[in-house]
Amino acid sequence: MSASGEPGDGTQTRPRRSGGPSTSGDGASADGGSAGRDARPSEIRDVARQRLIDSRLTPNAISLTGFALNIVAAVLIVQELFVLGGVTFFLGSCMDALDGRYSRMSGKGTPFGAFLDSTLDRVEEGVVLAAVGAVFATQGDEVAVAATIVAVLGSLMVSYTRARAEALGVECKVGLAQRPPRVMILAVGIVLGGVSIGSVSLLALSVYALALLTSITALQRVLHVRTKLREADGV
Repeated sequence: MSASGEPGDGTQTRPRRSGGPSTSGDGASADGGSAGRDARPSEIRDVARQRLIDSRLTPNAISLTGFALNIVAAVLIVQELFVLGGVTFFLGSCMDALDGRYSRMSGKGTPFGAFLDSTLDRVEEGVVLAAVGAVFATQGDEVAVAATIVAVLGSLMVSYTRARAEALGVECKVGLAQRPPRVMILAVGIVLGGVSIGSVSLLALSVYALALLTSITALQRVLHVRTKLREADGV
């Protein structure tokens, strides 16, 4: 939101003519109307936000909705309905992003809710990647199946290294393959799962990218934590 300029900016005021008061009044009305128009969307957002907070909606309900959508996405992927599966996976992952924001906004968050959210995030990613691996297995693509397993392990290690680092008092958000980029890479790959470049599908390419990036990110975090702990010990 833009802030209005402060008065007394050094500009000089010309003497008004006889028609000045009506012009000034029109200007004031215009300014008031503009301010009113600017205020209305803000008021609507504030009212909607307050009603949402006052509702019975909880962050856990949003987390569980995201989990259900990811299960549906996995089923669609196994059936090779890639566009529907990719869109559903993306929507479910968006729920995972919203539950944390809603928790902070509403003040309804609990320690168990944060724990549940993190746990479901790992399960959702694993379930969807398992569905992708099942498709590769059906197609007889052993290399892609192996890459899927590496991507699952890499994703888990990215999360685990951060959790262990924070338990040691070290902030650890470094690395390329944090949750949002992983979701985008996989969602695009699933939606384009029926498209191939030569003999390699775009879904397989997205999984190869995930396997590589998550492995690099896990290593980055290990090295980051080692550096920070050595600095803390004065080494």
